[in-house]
Amino acid sequence: MSLPHKFLENRGGILYVDGVSAIELADKFDTPIYVLIENRIRENYRRLRDALLRRYDRVRVYYSAKANTNLAVLRILESEGAYLDAVSPGEVFLALKAGFKPERILFTGTSVRNDEIRFLVDSGVTINIDSLSQLRRLLSIHVPEILSVRVNPEVGAGHHEHVITAGRNSKFGIWEADVLEAYRIALEAGVRRFGIHMHIGSGILSIEPFLLAAEKLLKIAGQIRSRLGIKFDFIDFGGGLGVPYRPGEKPLDVEAFADSMLSLFKSMVKEYDLGEPFFCVEPGRYIVCDASILLTRVNTVKVTPFKKFIGVDAGFNLLIRPAMYGAYHHIIVANKLDDVEKEVYDVAGPLCESGDILAKDRLLPEVHEGDLLAILNAGAYGFAMSSQYNSRPRCAEVLVKDGRYAVVRERENLEDLLRGQILPDWLKS
Repeated sequence: MSLPHKFLENRGGILYVDGVSAIELADKFDTPIYVLIENRIRENYRRLRDALLRRYDRVRVYYSAKANTNLAVLRILESEGAYLDAVSPGEVFLALKAGFKPERILFTGTSVRNDEIRFLVDSGVTINIDSLSQLRRLLSIHVPEILSVRVNPEVGAGHHEHVITAGRNSKFGIWEADVLEAYRIALEAGVRRFGIHMHIGSGILSIEPFLLAAEKLLKIAGQIRSRLGIKFDFIDFGGGLGVPYRPGEKPLDVEAFADSMLSLFKSMVKEYDLGEPFFCVEPGRYIVCDASILLTRVNTVKVTPFKKFIGVDAGFNLLIRPAMYGAYHHIIVANKLDDVEKEVYDVAGPLCESGDILAKDRLLPEVHEGDLLAILNAGAYGFAMSSQYNSRPRCAEVLVKDGRYAVVRERENLEDLLRGQILPDWLKS
């Protein structure tokens, strides 16, 4: 069986994750369980960073923390020199706890409350404005030394309509007609340094949408330069770099991406006299997606006149992407990698929901109760979007590296379901 990268190995029909047996992890820590691969996270980050730095020496790679906020993941990337893109005060809090300095954190939120703005100001992070309302409220609280504006470049893309974050129907960013006004307001209030930002969507595997949006953003930056005299400290092109989920899908050509984007960037920066801004990108999925798998145990095999179901102990409470986006995650039988794939199954979770199906019509080896399935590419928006739906405690997370492993998030138990709940006096017996 072909596995997607070198940190997933077939040893005698058993899946090993960077030198650790998947069966050993499942037996020791129970299932379901997320397994994170430190070396793959580092490899993915370095591949992108180095491709960019070979073409331009002023580069910042902001990790998009919403993909996976496990403290170990954040610490790994902090140690690599990454910057961080946060979309909530909670992500800022976790980033600071992981060791990120405030100046390496960019906050890009939407519908931001005033108390959240005060928290961001007190934290000392750079704020990326999403609306004129947010701008005015920020300036009434504090005038920062540096400020960025998120522009809606009217170009959106992504693997599903829910992850397209620019264009006419998007709630994100400031429309082009209002961008100049935003910078004018900030300049008149006393802001002295500026960035500019966009983000068009998620899971994009072709270069063209990035180039279209980047050209539009750089033209807008040029207009701001000519009319207000602003030079930019950084120009941030957002995230959205996709990864292949299905076998046979081609990955994004990172060298071609770097070549095309930086060629356009350097040309237009010179054309519009934009100075020497940092070139910034915000990958999340690209860095962590294939650096984690979800191990889940088969507890039921059910045959009907129409279907064969594999019932497992992980549902969309732990991996919601198939139910929410119709997303595909490749699934392998971790203890039968050498067996012939000859049966077609639907893989179903334990939730009381008809939509709790992790995979449909998958060709797998003959599966029996007790077998161990590995759901691949689960590192992005897996645990980060998990819940206690159906009153099911969330699972543990384990980090592996070079044959070693450590728990980096403890499994919740039934008592954790009570955390924060309080019965009012009139309901107490």
